[in-house]
Amino acid sequence: MKLPRPKLNGKVSLETAINRRRTIRSFTAEPLSLEQYSQIFWAAQGVTEDRGFKRAAPSGGALYPNDIYSVVGENCVNGLKSGVYHYDPKDHAVSLVFEGDLRNKVAMAALSQTWISTAPINILITAEYRRITSKYGKRGKRYAIIEAGHIGQNILLQSEAMGLGAGIVGAFHDEKLRQVVNIFPNHEPLLILPVGYRTLEV
Repeated sequence: MKLPRPKLNGKVSLETAINRRRTIRSFTAEPLSLEQYSQIFWAAQGVTEDRGFKRAAPSGGALYPNDIYSVVGENCVNGLKSGVYHYDPKDHAVSLVFEGDLRNKVAMAALSQTWISTAPINILITAEYRRITSKYGKRGKRYAIIEAGHIGQNILLQSEAMGLGAGIVGAFHDEKLRQVVNIFPNHEPLLILPVGYRTLEV
């Protein structure tokens, strides 16, 4: 499924987004628009040059060992059914990996952190290390993990710039999460980022 074209000019400055960014763990049930969903993926790993190669986050040797998946809840993204989706940066498109609302199972795999399941989408960053270790050897694994941090920060700041909130989770059972999300067996899960509209502070 081709996603809407991303916007290159927002209403919130980078400095404001950095200043406002907080880790959010409480979300409303309000769905995201398909445009917001598209924008988050573009900020994470979208192509940012006319030649169609360079991406939004830096990568050692431009080898791009990381992949992005999203776990979408029922009625949580307008125009998109619930399920697990894999992002294709070259076509700015997503493909359905597994159908159904799996947010509760993701939360259980993440040491029963139930707040994760309240976010409309959970973004999963994975690494296929052989793409980068083929050039950099064992050091390449470190580069892939560093890249995941760049991608995660892009997601956090883009979410903030659109009036959304995002959390970040590194505590989970790798194999359980891999089975729940049905990702490729050689893709190691590194980070989960729940994204949605934050609840108002009391």
